[in-house]
Formats: sequence, structure tokens, C-alpha cells
Amino acid sequence: MNIPSGFRFSTTQCGFKRPGRSDLALVVSDAPAAAAGVFTTNRFQAAPVLVAREVLAASPAGIRALVVNSGQANACTGQEGIDKCRATLELLGCLGLKPSEVLPASTGVIGDQLKMDLWELGVPSLRDNLGRAGLVDVARAIMTTDTFPKIASREVSLGSGTVRLAGFCKGAGMICPNMATMLGFILCDAGVDPAWWQAALTRCVEKSFNAITVDGDTSTNDCVLALANGAAATAAGADLQILEEALLEICQDLAYMIVQDAEGGTKVMRVNVSGAASMADAQLAARAVGNSPLVKTALYGRDPNWGRIVAALGRSGASFTPEAVVVRIAGLTIFRQGTPVKADWDSLLASALRRDTVDIDIELNAGGAELTLLASDFTEEYIKINAEYRT
Repeated sequence: MNIPSGFRFSTTQCGFKRPGRSDLALVVSDAPAAAAGVFTTNRFQAAPVLVAREVLAASPAGIRALVVNSGQANACTGQEGIDKCRATLELLGCLGLKPSEVLPASTGVIGDQLKMDLWELGVPSLRDNLGRAGLVDVARAIMTTDTFPKIASREVSLGSGTVRLAGFCKGAGMICPNMATMLGFILCDAGVDPAWWQAALTRCVEKSFNAITVDGDTSTNDCVLALANGAAATAAGADLQILEEALLEICQDLAYMIVQDAEGGTKVMRVNVSGAASMADAQLAARAVGNSPLVKTALYGRDPNWGRIVAALGRSGASFTPEAVVVRIAGLTIFRQGTPVKADWDSLLASALRRDTVDIDIELNAGGAELTLLASDFTEEYIKINAEYRT
């Protein structure tokens, strides 16, 4: 595992939702880091999103820490929730951290106020455990319905030296493009200009976390936060492209894991749209297919039901001529010129539809825009998990 230099980790058990599991994580940079953030587009933005935006805008080059809790979202909690979020940052003063140096994030049930008594009890052990935890530990502490901790890392050689990047995230349900119920964090020991770091993260998120869906729901707490502390080397000039490519790989690896771990999911559907009249049309087409409950349940049932795919395309709002559309499942052309290709598709695609990842290629032949969206299937387990989420 390529752990960036100059970062330390801590976790503790506070009992925010249930006892006996780590639910509070802290990442501390030994030196002030350039910081970047991309946040949910949901109009109901959680208190930690609002506070993190505020802190980031005030000091993008002087962030020292990330603090993340699971089990309580602190969303739709009004001014009281914002005040309590700020109070949690004040508590971290026992580690020598100022509120203006810390970016908060939370995940859990919407509407519950933070349990400040548990925070007050937990922060001292968070301080005592600093440096004793690892990347896997913090990734595990932020999980909710996730079934495994999600981490990724890279090492790249720049002209000024070797730098490392590592990321961790959580997310399994309430996932839709334009951010979702996911929290993502990227750490890097390169020195970078904060404005470039923000622009690079935004570009990478668009091609990764904003190109996935599980169930079509966009949450209140989503964010991707990235710190680069310069502990190893400085990135400039041609090295910036190398660094951004590594950043994109980290984001795409983590995004894939989210869909792979979809609540109750058994498969990843890779929806590849090409020949769209515009990127907006490519997004409309891909999301209509990837979010369709009928397409998703057919994928779960290993049913090569091309009719559900073209029906979703037809209502997507994308501009195309129906007779020009070509649809392939697992590389085999199943629909073209407005009609199905005649074959025994149940037999021909039986093996492909048992795989963990299934490609659906859609050629609109209306232009030059293209997009790949990762989506999950729908199962009975998804319904069970979400029907019982609060109870």
C-alpha cells in the first residue's frame, strides 16, 4: 500500500449508532495541505457540507485534517446542526488543530442531531490513538451499509521525486451521478497549487464519482475531499498531467468499488454510450438505462431483455434517430435498424450474463460525444436493506 508521507490516522468507537464498532475517523497532515472539495448538488445540504465549504473557501492552502463520522448524517438539522458541527471542530483543539484547519464529513440517518456527549467522550481517545491506525482502519470506520472498506493507492515518479496518492471512500446505496451517498477522500504528498488541485479534482470526479449509479438517489452529505501536503516533492509543469492521471485512476478505482458493493447488488453494468449529439445527451441516455429498474432487474435475472434498454433510451430525452441506434450486450449486437437481431440470445448470452461485470454498448449515431456510466443491478436484498435501514 502506497501511503503518502506526512499523514497520520486515528479511529475510535463512539457508539453513534451501535456499540462495538469504530465510527469516528481522523486524518491529520503534519504540514498544512492544499485542499480541494467537490460537494453534493442536492439542495438540502448537510451541516458538514456547509461547514466544509466555508472552511475550504477561507483557507484552501492551510488544511491540516479531515474528521469523518458514520452513524449520524447531521442533515436537515437546521442551525443547531451547523452549530454542533462547528463544536466538533472545536473539540479537536486537544490535538492542536484549529477549526479553520479541519474539514468535516458525516454519513448516516438524515434528521438526527449529533450526539455531542458521545463526541466529547470520543475525541480524547481519537487524540490518544493518533498514529496507531492505518488507512484500512479509517476506511472501515466510515462504513454504513458497505460490506468492505474501499481503498486505492498509486505511486508516481515526477521530475522532482516520487510521490504517493491514496484514497478511501464509503458508499453502497443512495448513489446517483452528481454525487451520491458517498464520501471520498484523497491524500497526496505532492506539493501543488491549490487552484490547480481544485480544478484537477473536479475534472476527475466528473469522470468517476459522477459517472456511477446504484438507485438514482442523490444524497445530502456527499463530498470528495482531497489534501496534498508537499511532504515528498513538488509537482509543476508536465508533472501535473502525470499527477492528474494518477488522481483519476484513484477516483475511478474507488467509484467502481462503490458500484461493486451496491446494496444487495450482484453485478456491475457498464453502460457505454457513443455517438451522442452532445455530452448532455450522452448523460441522458446512459442514466436512463443505468437507473431503469426494469433494466436493472433484468440484469439481475440474467435476462437479455433488449426491449427494456431501448425503451429507456426512448424516454431519456436524448436526441437520436431510432433506426440509427445499435445496442450490444457483452459485445454482441442484439438490436439495430429499429429491430432486434434474430438469434437465440438466452443461450448466446447465458455465460456473459453470469459475469460480475456486463457491458451494454449503445451507439446513437447522432454525433461524437461519448460517456461510460457504471450501474448496479437491483435485487430483493436491496429492498430489504432499505426497508429496514432505520429499524
